[in-house]
Amino acid sequence: MIKIKLFCSAGMSTSILVQRMREAAKEKDIAVEVSAHSVRSLEKELDDCDVVLLGPQVAYILKDAKEMCEPLGISVGDIPGLDYGIGDGKRVLQYTLSLIEKDE
Repeated sequence: MIKIKLFCSAGMSTSILVQRMREAAKEKDIAVEVSAHSVRSLEKELDDCDVVLLGPQVAYILKDAKEMCEPLGISVGDIPGLDYGIGDGKRVLQYTLSLIEKDE
């Protein structure tokens, strides 16, 4: 199972995207656990996580997030603004999978 955590300003604006990513994974028969969190809880949420995705509004912390996550073997990426804005769960899931493949 791939454990994906999305982070935004308050952890609320990603809820629709989380649901759509779950639906996209189900269609492709990919086992995922996707959850949304506030960026303030990033450091506390790194246990039991494979991928950290940042919403566009917090993408400015990408470098810091990579410094925290990569030594732990956690892939990190910033969600493309258009995909985030329209809640395209399929494209964000595809992006997430590409992050994992890149880091293997």
